[in-house]
Amino acid sequence: MDYFLLLIGLLCVIIGIIGSILPALPGPPVSWIGILMLYLCKDIATNYWVLIITLLIAIVIGILDYIIPAKGTKYFGGSKYGIWGTNIGLVVGIFIPIPFGFLIGPFIGALVGELIYNSQEKGRALKAATGSFIGFLAGTFMKVLVSLLFFGLFLVLVWQNRAVWF
Repeated sequence: MDYFLLLIGLLCVIIGIIGSILPALPGPPVSWIGILMLYLCKDIATNYWVLIITLLIAIVIGILDYIIPAKGTKYFGGSKYGIWGTNIGLVVGIFIPIPFGFLIGPFIGALVGELIYNSQEKGRALKAATGSFIGFLAGTFMKVLVSLLFFGLFLVLVWQNRAVWF
């Protein structure tokens, strides 16, 4: 059973890293579940402080993930259409075979969203799309960083308890 929990934990941490880039998966919370799975193994001493602190970090990052792109868009004069365009552009950009489609897609999506909202002011739409894109990049960077830190913590915990596994 411990090997099963270890494998599920490793998969959750890896899926969490991938989910930090994809909008459909909550990256850091899934990575945190991977750490929890490791602590559920019977031979691993549970450190509740680590679990509580990492859970709080995952929750705060999850909340900031919704706030940062919206603030970036509003700061640059954007609308909800720009935010929706960013998310739709990200999903479409993942499937576009050009290099860095996942980066170009959100910007184009935000621009199209802003042009749908107000097609008369192209300069304002470009500025709002830039703000939405910057907010998206900041949120994604933050999620990837936290998920990678959770992955590192997972590896450290496995290494510290290697006598249990091997």
